[in-house]
Amino acid sequence: MIENLSEEHYWALKAKEVEDALLARVPENKIRPRLEPTARLATLLGDPQKAYRVIHVTGTNGKTSTSRFIERLLREHGLRTGRFTSPHLVKLNERMSLDGEPVSDERLYTVWSEIEPIVGLVDAELSAAGEDALTFFEVLAVLGFAIFADAPVDVLVLEVGMGGEWDSTNVADGDVAVFTPITLDHMDRLGNTIEEIAKTKAGIIKPGAIVLSANQSESVLQILKEKSTAIAEKFLNYGKDFEVLASEPNVLGQKVTVRSAVGEYADLNLPVHGHYQAENAALAVAAVEAFIGGASQRIMDDVVRAAFADFSSPGRLQVVSRDPLTILDAAHNPDGAMSLVKALKESFGSPYAVGVISILAEKDARAILEILDDSFVEFIITQSDSARAIPAEKLAQLASEIFGADRVRVQANPQWALAEAVNLLPPAQASAIIVTGSVTLVGQVLKLKQIEAEQDA
Repeated sequence: MIENLSEEHYWALKAKEVEDALLARVPENKIRPRLEPTARLATLLGDPQKAYRVIHVTGTNGKTSTSRFIERLLREHGLRTGRFTSPHLVKLNERMSLDGEPVSDERLYTVWSEIEPIVGLVDAELSAAGEDALTFFEVLAVLGFAIFADAPVDVLVLEVGMGGEWDSTNVADGDVAVFTPITLDHMDRLGNTIEEIAKTKAGIIKPGAIVLSANQSESVLQILKEKSTAIAEKFLNYGKDFEVLASEPNVLGQKVTVRSAVGEYADLNLPVHGHYQAENAALAVAAVEAFIGGASQRIMDDVVRAAFADFSSPGRLQVVSRDPLTILDAAHNPDGAMSLVKALKESFGSPYAVGVISILAEKDARAILEILDDSFVEFIITQSDSARAIPAEKLAQLASEIFGADRVRVQANPQWALAEAVNLLPPAQASAIIVTGSVTLVGQVLKLKQIEAEQDA
């Protein structure tokens, strides 16, 4: 009976209704290359995405971490922040954060109940025109915009879902456009060459914006520069206008020094691992300088130091246990796998690594596994709860072709795979369990670890 539920449980059930309604639509991995339906829905709701300023973030890898860095720096300035990222690890609410915290179940449901009739109206218009109904991500993006307007926030850090030009988030106009490294991924949707992908992602550059780019290949950099020169106010890129000057790994993360267009920020404690995270941090500092003072005003040292000191990036080289050392890393494409390999060497001293791995069907599983070959001693192939996960037996067959059957084990249940991994670690050698291959697997294991922590508390 509803009357016997606690308030928290009641709103959790209502939030689950929202998630179920969204999941009944075309899934986000089937994003349609269209913007008009999202724009129509936003217009009917009064264009909530225009109620605050926007920093728009795209790229292939590092989008979420960079978005989190930017949001944390903005919040340290005293601004009310919104952050829209995807996908989530444990709960849908993570995608829409207010002041660094996932939106509450109550707010999620309340705003959804307000916009749902208009969503139905747009669905009916699309049906009458012979078009498909709004997709999961189209509705989610506008739901997020409405939540942030309802809050209200001062600034939204907005991560693109896929691509840029026709992504649903692109109905918003970014004051600042941020590009993390662009590599090959989602070629079925974005193009078969890195240049085609870059042109699609460059679609988030709006007239008068300040554009910032991470380290890119020369052809990608040229595309971003050309678009910026044509319509943007300013273009800043890694290595020329900002960069990491020093990064020294330590047991808690790293100590970094970064240079921006207007100064240096030295000896910052950054509690996340991997040199790429230092580069994400440098990009974020430059982006916030662009937003706050047009890339001509330095951020106060104390603001940067405080923001960096408690920064976190769940699921990205995240240490969830020290005994045994257990690392979660959502490396789901070849570039991400290469970053993981580099970090295992530089930040963790090349431990005896046992990999617990699941990969989604649309990903380049062979390339990911081949990159991990020299860094992992043994592999336990498992299967996340995503319907898109490659069946464990099938992925294990591929892994055996690459590594040899003696290095591969199969355990379809991730919880059992973790238990088996513990038994494979040598007792008198630096070792680690690495959970990787897909965001869904990392999210599933993170939830298991959270349940364990609650039971031990």
